[in-house]
Amino acid sequence: MSDETSNTTVSTADRTVAALHRIDSKVDELRKHRLEDPDSATDKLIKSLLPTVTGLVAGKIFQAVWDKAWGRRGSGSGTTGTGGNNLIMGIAFAAASAAFGAAVSALSNRGSQALVDRQHRKRKQ
Repeated sequence: MSDETSNTTVSTADRTVAALHRIDSKVDELRKHRLEDPDSATDKLIKSLLPTVTGLVAGKIFQAVWDKAWGRRGSGSGTTGTGGNNLIMGIAFAAASAAFGAAVSALSNRGSQALVDRQHRKRKQ
């Protein structure tokens, strides 16, 4: 019984050591990938914040232009029109806003990536 317990302990220890070696190699691989990444923390911040802020500002501008164009003064009791008309206008606003937001998002992502690429080119020179 002692030999069986000893063999079980050894095989468990071997499996544990092998698992730790796999984890260690994965950590080394991730560290190497992080060190070889050309984007600095500032580059990553630009690529995430610029599209976010641009989308927020563009969305607010779009909503203000929409409200001004269609004479919407808020959701108070002074709104005019039927419920069906409001529903159609709501759906139209949602579709137009989504299309505009997608276009702004794509353009701002491209712009922020171009800005970071230009900074990389300047660093290499």
